[in-house]
Amino acid sequence: MIDSLIIEGTNKTPTVKFNGDTGVLEISGKSIPENSLGFYQPLFTWIDNYSQQPAPKTEVKIMLEYFNTSSSKCLLDIFRKVEAIKKSGKGDVAVLWHYEADDEDMMEAGQDYDSLIDLAFTLIEI
Repeated sequence: MIDSLIIEGTNKTPTVKFNGDTGVLEISGKSIPENSLGFYQPLFTWIDNYSQQPAPKTEVKIMLEYFNTSSSKCLLDIFRKVEAIKKSGKGDVAVLWHYEADDEDMMEAGQDYDSLIDLAFTLIEI
């Protein structure tokens, strides 16, 4: 099994909790880092390693209050990487996209991602 990846969030970067044993990959908070690719690169590497022997079910939980344009591309890259797990037949993958009831932008962002990737994608109003 792969070690968990835990990154404490800041006022500009999200909290990350990727658990290789349970298959729960959670990103929460705000994602407006100065260098999105620099922040997300360890997440990409972790998912690449995890995808070699993923849990039977992988759940990607996104609970972001806000993210910038460069973070949106990184999120899409994460979704594409976990989509590859499903396509390889190594396990089921689901995305749970949480958004606040009055936040139409985040709801629409979730809908946009849903249309771009071939995964079970659930929008959850909180």
